[in-house]
Amino acid sequence: MTGAEAYAWLTSGSGRALCEQFDLHILASVFGLALEEAKQGRSLCEALGLVPAELRELTEKVFPHAASLYAELDPTSRLELAEDEVCLRDLLVRSCTEHTRFQQLLAAVVARRAQSPNHLWQDLGLRNRRELSWLMSRHFEVLATRNVNDMKWKKFLYRLICRDQGFTLCTAPSCSECDDFDTCFGEESGESRLAISRRELERGTAP
Repeated sequence: MTGAEAYAWLTSGSGRALCEQFDLHILASVFGLALEEAKQGRSLCEALGLVPAELRELTEKVFPHAASLYAELDPTSRLELAEDEVCLRDLLVRSCTEHTRFQQLLAAVVARRAQSPNHLWQDLGLRNRRELSWLMSRHFEVLATRNVNDMKWKKFLYRLICRDQGFTLCTAPSCSECDDFDTCFGEESGESRLAISRRELERGTAP
């Protein structure tokens, strides 16, 4: 199943009454990518940063028709978390807008996807950076209001972590005087990973 196929499957049978449409889109996007990555040997739990019980909890709430996602998982399996991922999880959980269980689980997913190499919006499977900003404003409002200069989200989150831990991430006296301004504030262009998956599916070249 490609990411695009997984997205279509997840959104077609979801219990929309339990999850607003935007949240449904967010979860279907990142789950779709995670399912595509699972074909390459990475488990769904590893791709999403959730232990089996958490994956089941989130799936039952948002995708009740997709029990097969957790049916064969080992309930005793554990996740390995890098130190920076733990710090990022903690930052996101502390910054949840309403501190709901859904937002706590979403924080774990965002923290795990931030470990991937692309723009964060791409590794969440979103269509563009604007959707990530909407996600942050909706579920992590404290952080969204702090990002007043619209810094790239991954850069912004890791800068906050480094400040919390007492590290010096940047030695520039101010962003306006930095020679590497575009690294933090430049355009986050690129193509959606799910869009690439859809195109490959249409061409019949999807793995």
